[in-house]
Amino acid sequence: MQFGILGPLQVRTPEGEEVAVGGPRPRALLTMLLLRAGRVVPVEALVDGQYGDDPPAGAANAVQAQVSRLRRALPPGTIEFTGGGYRVVADPDDVDALRFARVAAEGRRLLRSGRTAEAAAVLRAALALWRGPAVPDLPPGPDPTRLDGLHLDAREDLAEAELALPGGTSVATLAALAAEHPMREHLRGLLMRALHAAGRPAEALEEYEKVRRLLRTELGADPSPELAEVHAAILRAEHPAPRRRRRVPAQLTSFVGRRVELDRLAALGDARLVTILGPGGMGKTRLAAEHAARTGAPVCWVELAPLGPADDGEAVAAAVLAALGVRDSPTGSDGPLDRLVTALAGQEVLLVLDNCEQVVGGAGAVARTVLTACPRVRVLATSREPLGLTGETLLPLGPLPDAVRLFAERAAAVRPGFVVDDGNAATVEAICADLDGLPLAVELAAARLRTFGVDTLARKLSDDDRFRVLSRGDPTADARHRTLAAVVAWSWDLLGAEEQTLARRFAIFAGGAPAEAVEPVCGVGEDVLADLVDRSLVETDGERYRMLETVRLFCLARLEEAGERDAVAAAHARHHLALAREADPQLRGADQLRWLARLSAEDANLTAALRWSATHDRRTAFALVAALAAYWWLSGRHSRPGPVAAELLAAEVPEGMAEEYVAVVAHAVPRAAPEHWARGEAIMRTHGRELRYPFGAALWGMVAGPPDSSDPDPRLLGSDAWSRALDRLSRALLALLDGRPAEAEPELSTAREAFGALGERWGGAQALDWSALIASRRGEWTRAHELWAAALRLHEELGALDECAEVLCHRAASLLRHGELDAAAADVAHARELWAAAGRTPLPDEALLSSAEIALARGQVAAAREALAGAGSGHAVLTARGRVAAAAGEADEARRLHAAALAAAPPLAAARADVVEGVAGAALLDPGPDPERAAFLLGVAVALRGTAVVGDRHVVGTAAAARDLLGPDAFSAAYARGAALPREEALHCEWR
Repeated sequence: MQFGILGPLQVRTPEGEEVAVGGPRPRALLTMLLLRAGRVVPVEALVDGQYGDDPPAGAANAVQAQVSRLRRALPPGTIEFTGGGYRVVADPDDVDALRFARVAAEGRRLLRSGRTAEAAAVLRAALALWRGPAVPDLPPGPDPTRLDGLHLDAREDLAEAELALPGGTSVATLAALAAEHPMREHLRGLLMRALHAAGRPAEALEEYEKVRRLLRTELGADPSPELAEVHAAILRAEHPAPRRRRRVPAQLTSFVGRRVELDRLAALGDARLVTILGPGGMGKTRLAAEHAARTGAPVCWVELAPLGPADDGEAVAAAVLAALGVRDSPTGSDGPLDRLVTALAGQEVLLVLDNCEQVVGGAGAVARTVLTACPRVRVLATSREPLGLTGETLLPLGPLPDAVRLFAERAAAVRPGFVVDDGNAATVEAICADLDGLPLAVELAAARLRTFGVDTLARKLSDDDRFRVLSRGDPTADARHRTLAAVVAWSWDLLGAEEQTLARRFAIFAGGAPAEAVEPVCGVGEDVLADLVDRSLVETDGERYRMLETVRLFCLARLEEAGERDAVAAAHARHHLALAREADPQLRGADQLRWLARLSAEDANLTAALRWSATHDRRTAFALVAALAAYWWLSGRHSRPGPVAAELLAAEVPEGMAEEYVAVVAHAVPRAAPEHWARGEAIMRTHGRELRYPFGAALWGMVAGPPDSSDPDPRLLGSDAWSRALDRLSRALLALLDGRPAEAEPELSTAREAFGALGERWGGAQALDWSALIASRRGEWTRAHELWAAALRLHEELGALDECAEVLCHRAASLLRHGELDAAAADVAHARELWAAAGRTPLPDEALLSSAEIALARGQVAAAREALAGAGSGHAVLTARGRVAAAAGEADEARRLHAAALAAAPPLAAARADVVEGVAGAALLDPGPDPERAAFLLGVAVALRGTAVVGDRHVVGTAAAARDLLGPDAFSAAYARGAALPREEALHCEWR
């Protein structure tokens, strides 16, 4: 597919056929996605782009509907839902605006390197992509403004390139462009040069006066040094071409990524000292070389890697003099630093000091002296730690955003024909993620495709074998860059003893850590942690500290070698158990979101602590499962501890941990054996005291289902406000499941108010969801949807994707009964996306049942059957399959399935009501329809559920058919006979 947004939106198939997209909203939405092709755009950003600062209610649903319309217009798979947003699956070069930005940047690079003819050709090709104003389908904003700016830059660059070619750029063209943008000094300088080249120096000088007056009037400033130099050259009757002199190492491979950092370096043109920071292999040298090649100033490149920690500022100054080509003066009395200042005095030069980390003190001393004495010199340093000078601007490098592209290019060099395609893209992405997007590691991995296939390479890297796998590099490269281990060892060897101690112990943190966790776990203070940050072994956002996984694995090996791993892991587990216990009560109140966020930030550490404890300290492991139960459930991670919980059940339970044992059983679903369930149920009936972790009662109820006739121990729930609200909610649900909605509704209302007063979202969302279900059954559509919307808001605040999906399916059933098929289908589609984003594969039966129900409503029997193909064998699924069989005319199969559903249904009135309605429909099938039995069973369902369900199409259809066969009076009599049954009798009657 080809996409055009430099002008009216244009979408074409690979065959060149134009695709109609739709109205203004979908066009604007597609344009926003195309501007970030291949990347996820959050729903919030799409809403902001569509509606600005005051979006209407339901804006997110409107965006979802627009996406649905776009998906119908575009080929399948063009727009994907990932996490909290959408992305267009397209190569950036398939979008004209992104292709323009790349080609224009290449034209500028060629221009800066003096290849003007090539630059002009490339820039003309870039500008030819424009068909009109940039992204006219969007309102004015940052994206159109940025593209307009790039467009003007490209026109300016083309004018400069053509000015250097025979024939040059016409004065008229430059004059018109300068008139459009009178404050662009570089553009006015080009016009002055064109006038001078055309033999009109007086007009060129007059142009300078115009600019000078304009700048004085508008900005109170003088012309830039660049413009002043052009003016001076014309006065001297010289050709005012800019001087360019470079000594930048030539590169053997293409430059991939780092465009943001390149732009940042370009924007820092006035900064005297910039240091590119990052761990080894992150691409600091390559970025500096690319920037130096693009700058207009003369460059002096100084390689400091050959120097060692013992070398001082004099040695660094000598290295700079050698790079400048200044010979030693054996008879002179001045030292290297004095001679360096003399050599650079009055010069305009970019001094690049590469690999400063092992001589950071000497490099800093030289930089300070030169910058102070030589005002036209700028310094660009690369280092693993800052030089530490006042006025130093730091540019830290993170993982390479275009790591997949780098892998593809380097892999194709060693395995001709290799490309990243649909078959291997996920594997290559996993390889790059495993290697932290570290450019050198990615290049070393790509080189291994000479030996391994992509799948084999990914498996070896994921097995933490990366240092052995990536042990072969360019034998001509510096030793520190030949292998991945050497890259990290170079940094490790520069650390002091205390720094090495903290580095190896800090590696126990699987997901980084806040500063306050470091000393309790590692036994070393925060001041040493700051040193590790300075040395690029640890990175921080100011709140949290982490190591790149490659660095962490190296340091873990050092921890193992030191014999400290178990002791540090034990301290790590104790610390995180204390955190879990502190957080648990906070998860039931107004600070719920803040504590969920705090625990989510520690999720990898909590998981690591649990896994280690399961094999080394079972008491801590049991305690962690109980303390984290609420966190796992509220954050949608309730299946996370399942495998470890099952392992814990394989041995004896630590003494005095009955409550913790119940939590382990609940999390071991579906791996727990029947004897564990029986023991758990017995504990919940006879525990005899208040639970230390009250959420355990809710967890057991959700996992084990409603209790049988033996009520749970009433002392389990405490007297705190949350436990009282949970008790109200539990009673309401039991009443609803028992066919007593009139008793359930006021309890749900009270529970909603209680949870709301606490500021607790999960319980409130549950009460809202069930209240909406009751309202929808009565046909109170507006109220039901208001309640569901409120429940969704609370679940969204928690980030509980799977519970949002469940609510959407409940709402979809209501929409279906109301006859709104498209809206119901949209809710189910969104629910399926959320379940997939939450990692629920295969999809829950609820998603498959909803999809099948919608297909049946549309008369699509085959689609309904296909939707149920992956479902389980519970009573609801059997009922749905029975209805599909009936719709397909398979009467015997339909009766068999409905009978099986009846046998599988639990002894709950509400659940059996749904099944009985299915059996009622089967009673009307040929041969031998029994309309009286059908009418009676419809009444029995009402007796079981405690209410009729307004608008249920199966019930309506069955009732209409039975009434036609029996007549109104006989139907009413049979129906009334069933509806009049007491609930207990209805629950156990013979269905005749």
